[in-house]
Amino acid sequence: MRYPFFLSFMEGKKISELLINGQIREKEVRVIGEHGEQIGVLSIQEAMRMAEEAEVDLIMVAPKAAPPVCRLADYGKYRYEQMRKEKEAKKKQHVVEIKEIRLSPNIDTNDLNTKVAAARKFLSKGDRVKLTLRFRGREMAHMSASKHILDDVAEMLSDIANVEKAAKVEGRTMTMFLSKK
Repeated sequence: MRYPFFLSFMEGKKISELLINGQIREKEVRVIGEHGEQIGVLSIQEAMRMAEEAEVDLIMVAPKAAPPVCRLADYGKYRYEQMRKEKEAKKKQHVVEIKEIRLSPNIDTNDLNTKVAAARKFLSKGDRVKLTLRFRGREMAHMSASKHILDDVAEMLSDIANVEKAAKVEGRTMTMFLSKK
């Protein structure tokens, strides 16, 4: 029955879609106690009475179950716990990014080794690498002769990377994608 002040700011959030107390319109619900114990299937009036006696809220946690599952808990505390769990789950996620490394057809050996080291670092972090070979002016006439540069890079990284997409010409560029083994 109590609504903490800070919850009014979060009305649009996903967790606030939970039905509580008077918002629940079911005839019967399965009730779970404050400490996680199963109380059983009760009419909504009995469940509401139990919540009032314990001075907590009746929160519908599984509306699609048959019968719907409600929990006796302090609504503010329950929301805080749910938000904390979601935040922890987000921390453990790793989004795979695509890192681009640009090369030119007349790249020198040491420059190529530097680019390979950068690609190795990206791959070891778990990111995908897009190798882009850019052509300008007269270099466009010798595109097929420069394909070996991308092949050499893929061979240098073959111990930690697989070629996800082979070299492909797109306009003025030739691209290849590598991913971690």
